[in-house]
Amino acid sequence: MKTRNNVALPHQGVCARLHASKIHGVGVFAIRDISKGTYIFPDDDEELIWIHKSDLGRLSAEERKLYDDFCILKDDVYGCPRNFNRLTPAWYFNESPTPNVACDNTYRFFAIRDIKKGEELTVDYATYSDSTAEPKPQQRLLP
Repeated sequence: MKTRNNVALPHQGVCARLHASKIHGVGVFAIRDISKGTYIFPDDDEELIWIHKSDLGRLSAEERKLYDDFCILKDDVYGCPRNFNRLTPAWYFNESPTPNVACDNTYRFFAIRDIKKGEELTVDYATYSDSTAEPKPQQRLLP
């Protein structure tokens, strides 16, 4: 479907949105049924930037929390959005021991089983990120 100006409507291709979560804070929820194997954010092609922990210098506690809450961590290197003001819903998945979403080796997320409309989309952080702090259930929010 397109507008009178022949522009695609912004909801096309969208299958999830942010919403208050019973797991932790804000989560990602299906707005329609999602079939197993479907990529959740097919148009999200922004590359991660990789920053070594030692490059962060003396950040304030709130600045540091951005990295701990919203980045992938691999071998003391943070995978981050280009700018934290550009966080997409992909950065808000909550963690579950029985996730319904996984990521491929390029950090693109896909359904690992059929997901029903209204269901929260969850991942297993340990499958793609090292821990940055003491383990706390549902602590980290990642892409």
